[in-house]
Amino acid sequence: MPGSALLRIVVDTNVVFEDLTKQGGASGLIVDAWLAGLMVVCVSDALAYEYDDVLSRQLSEERWSKLKPVLGQLLNVAQYTNIYFSWRPTSPDAGDDLVIDCAMNASAIVVTSIFEISRVQKSRWGC
Repeated sequence: MPGSALLRIVVDTNVVFEDLTKQGGASGLIVDAWLAGLMVVCVSDALAYEYDDVLSRQLSEERWSKLKPVLGQLLNVAQYTNIYFSWRPTSPDAGDDLVIDCAMNASAIVVTSIFEISRVQKSRWGC
């Protein structure tokens, strides 16, 4: 698409996790578009460490050793963003603060999963 600006996004950790651990679905489409360069994915150093930390803790050692190079590939094509200002929104999940800080500093939008949105909505309604 000559002359058009690519969408700038920050991908939440749960989307990366879902793509690397499940077949198909919307998360897979987002990560496929990331690898194809169809959008600019912004990542801070802290967020990259968050991806690594969550995946290494949640996956078996064998599975993590197979998926670590894929995460490396994703990070190689990401645009690194310096964090000049931190909003510290105090969300229930400290990892979400990293996503918000990255998005605000990169002037990007956040991509999260429906599961995450549902969890937040339920907590707001006291479910």
